[in-house]
Amino acid sequence: MPLQGKTVKKTSVIMSQVMMPQDINKSGNVHGGVIMKLIDQVASVVAVRHARSNVVTASIDRMDFLSPVFVGDLVTCKSSLNYAGRTSMEIGVRVESENLLTGECRHTVSAYLTFVSLDGTGHPKEIPPLILETEENKRRNAQAQARRELRLRERQSEKK
Repeated sequence: MPLQGKTVKKTSVIMSQVMMPQDINKSGNVHGGVIMKLIDQVASVVAVRHARSNVVTASIDRMDFLSPVFVGDLVTCKSSLNYAGRTSMEIGVRVESENLLTGECRHTVSAYLTFVSLDGTGHPKEIPPLILETEENKRRNAQAQARRELRLRERQSEKK
């Protein structure tokens, strides 16, 4: 019986968290690792919602921190599925930080994460197809497929 597809909207997640003093580095900004952990958490929720199974992070594409995050900022992670293959999927995460006193919002970082769905024995498990409803979904899916092809080519050249 074929798996029933799911839409991007059905599995998308938005998560917000206020940054606290324990989140800062020695420079007084929120530590990048704290933001990276939030990114991995929100993306894994999207992956589990899509696959309805355990998942593991297989890779994280490039991350460029565009603006610092400070104690008291509200960090919001917007996460959605871009691509679903047979057992793996790409999730995109956009992180924004908001100064709650001034209302200023900043794009902090974006990242693309690849997850693999696992069965009960820890082996890759087939996942449902992704239903693309909007032009935005189709554009993001095409970009994700291009990134996937690039990753596969890089892996092949590393093996040589």
